[in-house]
Amino acid sequence: MHYKYRATTKDGQDISGVSEATNRKSLTASLRKQGLHPVFIEAQKNSVITDRFKNSTKFKSNELVIFTRQLSTMVSAGVPLPRSLNALQQNVQNQYLRSVMAGVAKDVESGTSLGDSFAKYPKVFSSVYVNMVRAGEEGGILDEILKRLANQVEQDASIRRKVKGAMMYPTVILTVTIIAFFGIMLFIVPKLGKILTTLGGPNAKLPFYTQALLSVSDFCVQPTIMGILPIPLINKIPNIFVIVAVIAVAVIYILRYIKTPKGKYKFHSLLLKTPVVNNIILKVAIARFSRTFASLMGAGVNVLEALRVTGAAIGNVVIEQDLQKAAEAVKNGRPLSEPLSKSKYFPPVVAQMLIVGEETGQMDTVLSKIADFYEEEVTTEIDGLASIIEPILIIILGIGVGLIAASVMGPIANLSKNIGN
Repeated sequence: MHYKYRATTKDGQDISGVSEATNRKSLTASLRKQGLHPVFIEAQKNSVITDRFKNSTKFKSNELVIFTRQLSTMVSAGVPLPRSLNALQQNVQNQYLRSVMAGVAKDVESGTSLGDSFAKYPKVFSSVYVNMVRAGEEGGILDEILKRLANQVEQDASIRRKVKGAMMYPTVILTVTIIAFFGIMLFIVPKLGKILTTLGGPNAKLPFYTQALLSVSDFCVQPTIMGILPIPLINKIPNIFVIVAVIAVAVIYILRYIKTPKGKYKFHSLLLKTPVVNNIILKVAIARFSRTFASLMGAGVNVLEALRVTGAAIGNVVIEQDLQKAAEAVKNGRPLSEPLSKSKYFPPVVAQMLIVGEETGQMDTVLSKIADFYEEEVTTEIDGLASIIEPILIIILGIGVGLIAASVMGPIANLSKNIGN
């Protein structure tokens, strides 16, 4: 249950917030352990609708970056972890993140390590995040690790924003085009078809493209597909709605199939074989691999564990399996550069730079430079792709509008002349 509280520190400062606890007594004990004197504790009562909103697990990656940086600063200043976590709750607007921090603070107070506490919330803290925190705790460099984590989360969020930003305009154009097509087929073309029939009669000769447009419109409006069913209400449903429903069901089925291990592997394999898209996916994967692996190595995580965690963080199971094979080779005593040089997913330049890193003992530095390079490549690739897609979509949309206009206005003009003569 959530409780709203107000307490005072030893210095007399007022602190207020919301914390999760089994009862008032346990919350009071928890606050006193942090050196706080409870003044006011009240149970939070929320409606079902409010609880649904507050129980949402959605949050912005920027909030996690800010939390990580602030926690790093407080740890560097020597503030105890439970007190740091409770203090940071006041700066978090997202209710879910605030409850997570309350849970983490409670675990840390009871003696659980920070890394193990974070591991209980996989929707917030990834396996990479958790393993780096654990390594920082073991090495006594938690503040430095948290700074690295903040930079990494920020870089990953930046790449995702660029990809989403590049796809936003094409998605909007495509959505508007589909809606406009359905609207024209359902409401405009049938009326224009009646006008053409009225002007030219039922035997009027119309151009081929006009006849095709009218046939498509008639098929969309008429309930021929469902007419075979002996159910009065269902057999009157226009074909277009049946087609949309079938497509929606197919999309839901495909999305569910993609979430299965077999479906995910096939989907990721398909993406790596798709022209243009595969190039971007590979560069994003290499950048993410380099950045994550460099951070883990810098944190003192052993190579095999770093490869396991990095593979899971890449986001493509095909490349993840390739890294698992590389981990087996490393386990057998081979340098990491050797199996990656034989991989079809990692360019030769990556293997060559890894050799330099292995020889100089600066693996994390070399990998960070690789990550910087490929992140710039991803930005260039996405910008170039967006600049190509936008005019292509506009041209396709213009051609579609032009064909519809020619299919309708041309026959109307010819029939009007015939009537005039």
